Amino acid sequence: MEKVKKNKTELTTEEIVAKYRPVVSFRVRRSLGSSTPDWEDVVNNIIVNVIEKLQKGEFRGDSSIGTFIYTITSRRIIDHIRQKSKVLKHAPEPNPFLAPYEEIENKERAEVLTKAIEKLKPKYKEILHLYYYKELSRGEVAQRLSITPRRVSERINYAQKLLSKIIKK
Repeated sequence: MEKVKKNKTELTTEEIVAKYRPVVSFRVRRSLGSSTPDWEDVVNNIIVNVIEKLQKGEFRGDSSIGTFIYTITSRRIIDHIRQKSKVLKHAPEPNPFLAPYEEIENKERAEVLTKAIEKLKPKYKEILHLYYYKELSRGEVAQRLSITPRRVSERINYAQKLLSKIIKK
């Protein structure tokens, strides 16, 4: 039985699950809708993720355990929604024919972007490739690169700023 300190008191994993599972369930159902068939799976994944993070010692105690769990819950909901939207993206819609000038503009934009990406450092190229081209979630990218999801977000944002500067030149 693992114990976690919360404001000078200790909570066991079972106590944390008993106390916060209803809160997580409510948040997931509110965000995804209770008619979503896999909302319970999302809740279970979140609870398992919370327990793993607590056992690894990722909870530093800077905030309350509730804030820690709320943050994990929010991120997992976003990851789930993103994962579900990928399925919808793969269903091709009939594309209206583009005018010849639009095709040329699109190709030129793609070339400019490709050249700009080539000017980035390898760590930024790799992050952009995994996130935008492979369409992995920030959590999946973090696992592949052995960094935190927060670091993934920071690198994506920084890479976007760098690309913007390169393209404007």
